[in-house]
Amino acid sequence: MTSMSDWVLTYQGKVRDVYIPFGESIEDAAVVLMVASNRVSALDVVLSTEIPGKGHVLTEMSGWWMSQFPELPNHLTRGAVPAEVAGRAVVARLLNMLPVECVVRGYLVGSGWAEYQDNKTVCGITLPAGLQEGDKLPEPLFTPATKAAVGDHDMNIDFNEVVSIVGSDRAKSLRDTSIALYSSAAAIAESKGLILADTKFEFGIDRQSGELVWGDEALTPDSSRYWDLATYRAGGSGKMASFDKQPIRDWLRANWSGVGEPPVLPESVVTDTQKRYADLRERLMGTSV
Repeated sequence: MTSMSDWVLTYQGKVRDVYIPFGESIEDAAVVLMVASNRVSALDVVLSTEIPGKGHVLTEMSGWWMSQFPELPNHLTRGAVPAEVAGRAVVARLLNMLPVECVVRGYLVGSGWAEYQDNKTVCGITLPAGLQEGDKLPEPLFTPATKAAVGDHDMNIDFNEVVSIVGSDRAKSLRDTSIALYSSAAAIAESKGLILADTKFEFGIDRQSGELVWGDEALTPDSSRYWDLATYRAGGSGKMASFDKQPIRDWLRANWSGVGEPPVLPESVVTDTQKRYADLRERLMGTSV
């Protein structure tokens, strides 16, 4: 068992902290330690309030989902995790990450619904008229985005822009792999009584083999939108009951102008969000917190 003194912080994201082995450079390191914190971001800001247990849920769910697709190379290794972060950290292959968020949408919701109301398109892709919010799309859509720095917005891009960034063959591989992965994961989620409405994947290139590798996080409530299947079929105002940080977004929009530091979340919102994360893990993995 290693300790945190064996690792050096090299990057801090919205939720995850990335460390390299002590004494190694980012150019020479073969692995990184990825630690999922209890931090939460919403409306493009990292809040001062944390969600207890969130880091454990994200780490366990990512590992579980990657284990469902052994045919797809992923970044996980068998490296020992320091005791200080056990349960919310993994040792992973250090990849050359591709600067593209591979978003796949299966349902008409969020920014896709807003765009559709104006133009009958989602990320520039024309859709049939007459669709309603929350409707299942005719087929899953690959709607990539650029990866933004902390505090910035991810920007939607079209497929041609992905080609210009990573090349034609790699862009096709990202699109086809993402759609296939989403479709398979959606089927697994449905078998658990859940709808996987949309998600995002990130991929990198192995530094030695050059193969495409699934990295970052996998189908967590931070990167994906899950709904309850029974509630969805029943319709009504709770049709799209979700298992994510929507209570935080809703509270912030009602209680914060978006200017300056966001306020501290009330305990009721923290508890509600914590329960949604835990409930999703139990529904998928059959384990409780």
